[in-house]
Amino acid sequence: MSQPPAPLVLDPAAHDADAEHELLRAQGPAVRIDILGVEAWSVSDPALLKELLTSPDVSKDARQHWPGFEEAVRSWPLALWIAATNMFTAYGGEHRRLRRIVAPAFSARRIAALRPTVEGIVDQLLDGLESTTPRGEVADLRDRLAYPLPITVIGRLLGVSDERADDFRAVVNDVFSTTLTPEEAAANTAELYGMLDALIAAKRAEPGDDVASVLISLGEAGADGGEAGADGGEAGADGEGLTEEELRDTLLLMINAGYETTVNLIDQAVTLLLTDPAQLAHVRAGRASWQDVVEETLRHSPPVKHLPLRYAVADVPLPDGRTIAKGEAILASYAAANRHPGWHDDPHVFDVTRITKEHLAFGHGIHFCLGAALARMEAEIALSAFFARFPDAEIAPGAGDMGPVASLISNGHRSLPVRLRP
Repeated sequence: MSQPPAPLVLDPAAHDADAEHELLRAQGPAVRIDILGVEAWSVSDPALLKELLTSPDVSKDARQHWPGFEEAVRSWPLALWIAATNMFTAYGGEHRRLRRIVAPAFSARRIAALRPTVEGIVDQLLDGLESTTPRGEVADLRDRLAYPLPITVIGRLLGVSDERADDFRAVVNDVFSTTLTPEEAAANTAELYGMLDALIAAKRAEPGDDVASVLISLGEAGADGGEAGADGGEAGADGEGLTEEELRDTLLLMINAGYETTVNLIDQAVTLLLTDPAQLAHVRAGRASWQDVVEETLRHSPPVKHLPLRYAVADVPLPDGRTIAKGEAILASYAAANRHPGWHDDPHVFDVTRITKEHLAFGHGIHFCLGAALARMEAEIALSAFFARFPDAEIAPGAGDMGPVASLISNGHRSLPVRLRP
């Protein structure tokens, strides 16, 4: 009996992600891969991926449904992605409970109320760029616009001062890195949790009108059997609130998901527009909107390439006759799926006038990203304001390292050098 082929080893530094995604697609709807020493099934066929993302036979709870959990927690550099206790890693009723608690923080009303705040932050950042970058000089837009905007916004949402929010930047970056050793990743996780504990202690001492204070009150209300919730909602199922562990890891999720992904969205959109002036001309001529730009960026170059991990609760048959066996891990390969040739015509072409821009950048099904509306709003405001302020901006590739960030997860550039006023 022939042995199954060895799993495809994904490049931890993602030197040529496009070529790797092409290889994944070429091997069928799902393929065995090795991600930093852990074997899983990479799913890049969008139809199959949507099916699995909505199937009760696929879980995100590694503790319950993955035999490799204990070993991965001890030795895998991405242990934090599977070991945290929040809605990202929950399944079934636990996921519904945790999502119901957090959802009011990202309600349409709350996000709409943040628009003036986002506009003000963008204006301040652009003022700083204008005043400190002489004509002809280059600024790193990833560092000066894409980074500070979302970390400041999520900080304001959580009630964290701008200075303290910026402290999270380096440790959150390393959460998305896939080139750290297990020891480096563990040290980074410990530092991050120390910062979260300090935030929780500060908010307990001086609560505010912010999401962190509300979540803390939910935990205390749950412990006391209370029912107070964000925006008047219930504290949780049957009056339950958040445990201390769930509180820490929910704040962790909000900071991670609300920060790095938006950084990459803005970074990629600016890069794509400045390297293809015809696309920017469509927007300026009214043939496309900034919303079109954001959605096509999310399709073409989504902020997250691969998202670890999910697990088969039961045997899952594949279209080609193979089977994802119960207990095996699944990697959602969003970037590869978004450019699947069976989904979009000319999938590798960035086209803001594309009629159908459907994508999986924010996931699909019950785990669809709660912060999607906020990320979209931040990107639209930042892009429209930047190109209005600097209409002649151009990429200055020789002035910075525009190589990909060293990550299988995060999809952005190391820097984004732009000459604001040639």
